Amino acid sequence: MNWMNNYEFQHPWLLLLLLLVPLMIYYHYKKAASTKASMVFPHAVVFANIRSWKAIGRKILPWLQWIGIIGLILGLARPRQVLQEEEIKAEGIDIMLVMDLSSSMLAQDFAPDRLTVSKAVAAEFVDKRPYDRIGLAVFSGESFTQCPLTTDHKILKDFLNSLQCGLLEDGTAIGMGLASAVNRLKQSDVKSKVVILLTDGVNNTGYIKPMTAAEIAKEVGVKVYTIGVGSQGTARAPIAKRANGTFTYGLTKVEIDEVLLNEISTSTGGQYFRATSQTQLEQIYAYIDRLEKTEIEVNVFKRYNEKFRPFVLFGLCLLLLEWLLSKSILRTIP
Repeated sequence: MNWMNNYEFQHPWLLLLLLLVPLMIYYHYKKAASTKASMVFPHAVVFANIRSWKAIGRKILPWLQWIGIIGLILGLARPRQVLQEEEIKAEGIDIMLVMDLSSSMLAQDFAPDRLTVSKAVAAEFVDKRPYDRIGLAVFSGESFTQCPLTTDHKILKDFLNSLQCGLLEDGTAIGMGLASAVNRLKQSDVKSKVVILLTDGVNNTGYIKPMTAAEIAKEVGVKVYTIGVGSQGTARAPIAKRANGTFTYGLTKVEIDEVLLNEISTSTGGQYFRATSQTQLEQIYAYIDRLEKTEIEVNVFKRYNEKFRPFVLFGLCLLLLEWLLSKSILRTIP
């Protein structure tokens, strides 16, 4: 039974004794109301509104008793602070995210564009994998590792958030993006190594062919999941770049080499997915998250810091105070 955050009672059933206190209060006032004076003074009414400190004190006496009893009951229930420690042994998975930064990722068939949505969904995926090392590679006409494998996911998400199109030569070098990720994973000694490659186009540049990179991935035990992101038909996307670095937009046909992406993934034991909306992309990452489960062994150790003493001491002090007052300065004559 929780008391407050990480507090609990060792014997919570003893708290049922608290129900006796309202009965005691009820009995006390009922008895006082039914008690009549044995001798009537006709002119005593003039003293009715005169209140001495003793009269007030005698009304407080039973409350000292009741509150003292409450303190003792709480103490008997043994409140204690739970000091919990966890020893976690996680057999993590090394994951490289590979993100396409070609200008077509600014297409507005996703709101506000494909790249912004892809970054946000990838960040949510990272948050769900606290025990895995995750890295980030990017590509367009060329590729490089934006963030090596790390368990510092805050830094990883900072790198992810900073991604923008135009940092690299434009184009779609899928093979080079995949090769950069595999190169980071081949030195890993964990059992499970995964690449999640997201692109919205057709391989049209790069000196490493996509299937060559896939063969290397297979040889070093890397499983590749590929995601084609983009709506069906046409989309409003960049068609030219101005001198000031901004893009001119127009309707273009959405072209994704799904055959190639499917071949890459199946040859390495992974799967290919097509995302035509943000919801579908979120579902794909959630599905991959379920497929690639990290084995975690958690041993929980609990220590307790007893907190009953202050309640017992408080209750006993109030009961002792009530007894002393009732036998001395607040004593009533029968």
